[in-house]
Amino acid sequence: MAALNYHHLRYFREVAHEGHLTRAAQRLNVSQSALSAQIKQLEDRLGQALFERQGRSLQLTEAGRIALDYADTIFAAGDELTATLQQTGHARQALRVGALATLSRNFQLTFLKPVLDRPDVEVVLRAGGAAELFSALNALQLDVVLTNEAPQADALQPYRVHRIDEQPVSLIGTPALVELGDSLAERLARAPLVLPTRSSALRIGIDGVLAQLEIQPQIAAEIDDMAMLRLLTREGVGLAVIPPIVVRDELERGELIEADRLPALSETFYAVAVERRFPNPLLRDLLP
Repeated sequence: MAALNYHHLRYFREVAHEGHLTRAAQRLNVSQSALSAQIKQLEDRLGQALFERQGRSLQLTEAGRIALDYADTIFAAGDELTATLQQTGHARQALRVGALATLSRNFQLTFLKPVLDRPDVEVVLRAGGAAELFSALNALQLDVVLTNEAPQADALQPYRVHRIDEQPVSLIGTPALVELGDSLAERLARAPLVLPTRSSALRIGIDGVLAQLEIQPQIAAEIDDMAMLRLLTREGVGLAVIPPIVVRDELERGELIEADRLPALSETFYAVAVERRFPNPLLRDLLP
């Protein structure tokens, strides 16, 4: 049986991701006819049609989707091998970390502390949304992603999910907003609240508490960024529903007060990596 031509596979992968033969040919700097011939040779080798034309675009067949999954894995492994071996012998080793833009900065700092002071380590920290970060992780552009929501995994994306920490969730505000002697229900009913947006797991939890207590809250702000939530809490805009670790420094200085712990609410922090043949050895110092 003839060996698979990886040059043809690379061209197929480019067309599959581009979804258009002409644009893929331009990116690869080859003629459209030459690219089409390469794809045809790969289809003949595999005995399956990989594309079907729909209008002016190309859509993957079922066999094409399977082939693309394998192609992505093959070329990602090649990129991983190159990146790993090229840094052999370097004085400083890079650790590439992705973190949700909404994640607590204090948690990130605590996680990275074992390597931050090492002169032989360079930490590259990239903030972004979940889809962007996990795409970069799957492409081996990141070594680990820090998140507060565990990703969905399947056979094609065998994530290694490490539970790093679990923090209680509290009602926190400036001394001027915290009425001594009030119960949790009284505070939730009387004070303006600074809440995470409705898309977050934490918000789902606090909405459940409010519903159970039959409280219609006065919402001062809904924020999807922990840094901004922290700032508004310090400014006294309202009582915030957040893990104390987010405002640890302000609590220690007495600028903010932890008024109440919210029952049965917590936020879990995860570090997520992917199965790699050559994992970054620095992760051994960070992952449980």
